[in-house]
Amino acid sequence: MVKRMILVLGDQLSADLSALRAADRETDLIVMAEVSDEAGYVPHHPKKIALVLSAMRHFAEELTEDGWQLAYTRLDDPEASRSIVGELMRRGQAHGTSEVLVTRPGEWRLIEALEAAPLTVSFLPDDRFIASQEEFDAWAEGRKDLRMEYFYREMRRKTGLMMEGEKPAGGKWNYDHDNRKPARDDLLRAEPMQFTPDAITEEVLDLVARRFGNNFGRLCPFWFAVTRTQARRALDHFVKNLLAGFGDYQDAMLTGDRFLHHSVLSPYINIGLLSPMEVCQRVEEAWKAGDVPINAAEGFIRQIIGWREYMRGIYFREGPRYSARNALEHEAALPAMYWGAETGMHCMAQAVAQTRDEAYAHHIQRLMVTGNFALLAGVDPARVQEWYLAVYADAFEWVEAPNVAGMSQFADGGIIASKPYVSSGNYIDRMSDYCRNCSYSVKDKTGETACPFNLLYWHFLWRHRSRLERNARMGTMYRTWDRMDKARREAVLAGAERVLARLDAGEVV
Repeated sequence: MVKRMILVLGDQLSADLSALRAADRETDLIVMAEVSDEAGYVPHHPKKIALVLSAMRHFAEELTEDGWQLAYTRLDDPEASRSIVGELMRRGQAHGTSEVLVTRPGEWRLIEALEAAPLTVSFLPDDRFIASQEEFDAWAEGRKDLRMEYFYREMRRKTGLMMEGEKPAGGKWNYDHDNRKPARDDLLRAEPMQFTPDAITEEVLDLVARRFGNNFGRLCPFWFAVTRTQARRALDHFVKNLLAGFGDYQDAMLTGDRFLHHSVLSPYINIGLLSPMEVCQRVEEAWKAGDVPINAAEGFIRQIIGWREYMRGIYFREGPRYSARNALEHEAALPAMYWGAETGMHCMAQAVAQTRDEAYAHHIQRLMVTGNFALLAGVDPARVQEWYLAVYADAFEWVEAPNVAGMSQFADGGIIASKPYVSSGNYIDRMSDYCRNCSYSVKDKTGETACPFNLLYWHFLWRHRSRLERNARMGTMYRTWDRMDKARREAVLAGAERVLARLDAGEVV
């Protein structure tokens, strides 16, 4: 007889999951379910759906081989419920139990659904993360500003990563000033490791093509790792072939080079195929061996034990309604160019096309191209969040919401970012080759050919002046605006209004 059900979710594919460690092979039933509510609560990229479903099926196979009792529901099972709770109810009735043990989900949406279910649900902490929520809250308590840099230093001390006693290796905590170099074309640069789909993945691809073929995004070619063994190979490949240049070029963007020195390991970490500590330790080993420079190793480790952990801490500390915040009161619709419609802006076309094809874009493409434009254009942050959650393979709400609502869109009013992350076209021009092939001129500040980023940047500052001019980091820009010739200010605002009107009308920008 089954004593209780052990729920394993699609982003919990780790053999050392806390719920599995607490389970009994003899008396407990592992429940895994592909359900339509999870596959469709936003219009997920087909590659993202295929990654999660294939990885789930492979993990379920491994659990069965390891001696677990397993009830697995496929998406096309005619008896399947629409929801996770529905599947737990169905399996519980069949096996005579209402007891559920689960590692705490990474989304308030699922936590609330499980708490409201007519089941006895026990939550265990997700200790795959380095900082517990209690640790994060203790760090945050009483602080006026929750700046990631100081939290990151605590994580360095806790883990011992790149530490020399109580001091950071090399004498500095952060080498970010070394990590903002534009990249050049390199035909010999390696790409992230790619994998040929096996029979399980091919079956999933057929299913996804039938069910989600109209979603934004190209399903094939599909090359993601779907097992822990493959993910570890991808990690080794990155460290050996790409990590050395990661630091220098992590902010760079190139037409035709979609990955540069980025790892594309975040989908595997976020669904549980890799643990954050094993990834960081592997990077640290390469640095200690002299294979990679300190700025590359530190910059990469900071993204994981700094940003990743910090974002999760903010998400759960701020509560279920965090993602609904809209401090700047933006209400515009998401422009059609985000879904692949025509645009004259080469940077946007490149970032969106890459997103469509790969279910991936790196952090600067997300923050300073697509995110920056949405913020400048006054797009409703809820629509922006929905887009990011839908189109990227590594997007789950615990990491997506604070990155978008807080970091990218300033919708939380400054909890995460000390100022809005906005810029004119100059930043994109400095860090990429995108502007060379654009319909607009990044050098033009006014007129029909002016880069929309140039126009909208000043319009954003102008319309939010009462909120932002007292921000210590933005005073210089307002002083620059005030020194401009009145005629130029009027031309800039008029040009920005034309861009916004065309966006509102659904016209090509």
